[in-house]
Amino acid sequence: MDYTKQIETWLEVHREEMIADICALCRVDSERGEAAEGKPFGEGPAAGLAKGMEICAKNGFAPENVDNYCVDALLNDRPLQLDILCHLDVVPAGDGWTATKPFEPLVTADRIIGRGTADDKGPAVAVLYAMRALRELGVPLSGGVRLILGSDEECGSGDIAYYFSRKKHAPMSVSPDADFPLIFLEKGRFEESFDASFAATQVLPRVVLAEGGVKSNVVPARAKAVVLGMTAASAAPFVKAAEDSTGTQMTVRQAEGGVEIDVQGVQVHAANPEGGNNALTALISLLASLPLADCDSTARVRSLARLFPHGDYYGRGLGVAREDEISGKLTLTMDVLRLTEEGLEGTIDCRTCCAANEENTADVANAKLRAEGLHPQVVPMTPAHYVPKDSPLVTSLLASVEKYTGRKEEPLAIGGGTYVHEIENGVACGCADPAVDNHMHGPDEFVLIDQLMMSAKIYADAIIRLCGEK
Repeated sequence: MDYTKQIETWLEVHREEMIADICALCRVDSERGEAAEGKPFGEGPAAGLAKGMEICAKNGFAPENVDNYCVDALLNDRPLQLDILCHLDVVPAGDGWTATKPFEPLVTADRIIGRGTADDKGPAVAVLYAMRALRELGVPLSGGVRLILGSDEECGSGDIAYYFSRKKHAPMSVSPDADFPLIFLEKGRFEESFDASFAATQVLPRVVLAEGGVKSNVVPARAKAVVLGMTAASAAPFVKAAEDSTGTQMTVRQAEGGVEIDVQGVQVHAANPEGGNNALTALISLLASLPLADCDSTARVRSLARLFPHGDYYGRGLGVAREDEISGKLTLTMDVLRLTEEGLEGTIDCRTCCAANEENTADVANAKLRAEGLHPQVVPMTPAHYVPKDSPLVTSLLASVEKYTGRKEEPLAIGGGTYVHEIENGVACGCADPAVDNHMHGPDEFVLIDQLMMSAKIYADAIIRLCGEK
């Protein structure tokens, strides 16, 4: 029997009730705070889980709180077949809200505005209502379905690691915390820090400060340096040449004993570095071109220029450039650096393709760093994660998405990671439409109500395809 019409009608009848539950969840400030007794991620996430339990119970489920790490709710008592992972923690509210206050959700004709409406409280409630529709309509299922509501997705996913240290995974997992149609591949990650110490010197000209970047996963838009023993006039030709070759904007001004240099690039997430312009590597390129005196800082600046040439987003300088047909090219950026007269510290962010491993990537990169007088902090790589495109999980979800969007689309491969990165046979699917800017993580975050309603229908349809009676 085809339950499509009954499910669609049920969801439309319960539209306002679903909106009310989303608003109730979004009134809770569930950003991470200081850990406390029985509250591993602080008061906010614990309050979010408590509200999630209340809403699950109100909708007829019997939720379980797993030590204030996660809450789960079972759709039925069948052998577990599918986990659906959502999270109730949020990023900090931040400034700049204009439509409403962050935790006072506002419902308009077409959207709900408030922190967490799109990421990920709205999708969590959409899944809950899809499950409730299937239960109340008596749709026969041979496989069990479990909704898992987490509380630490935004700060490292320690919640999910704890949860699955105590409970078994389902054979299949999906997280509605990404874009439609579906993310089948997430690159791995190799985040490496390095340092070096300098001998004291008074030779001129020399670099006494070079710095840029604030986070290892963000290509920096700003960088600056101080060079002693040069004038603005003598530096100007080198600055002009570096501007032309890097496409960044550079300013040089006279300072006491030398010059100060500022570089303006374009900030982007390190998962997609090609879309930005790294101000830090542009600065290093400029400094390496200057007629500096022989000393430790000069040698290390030129080492950095060889290892991280401006515009090299694929690890060629470190000897790790590689790609494969499934995941495309490895990307690598130096995103944080601070160099002083005493030494330097830096951090690189590498998003690894499926062909990358410890031996051909991490070991090679670390050897290159050491050869240039830099000392790496050796850390394990996080391998890439993917589920084959022709797997039942991927094909079933894509069929459900196509049924309601009318679009036959290829699944996505991304450089970032999602809630299911460490979960075998797990993918991320919806609720976001990549064509809509939900202001996620920014002020006036919102979710389109029709998008959520469609998502609930997609998840109900997908549960039937994956867990229905054969």
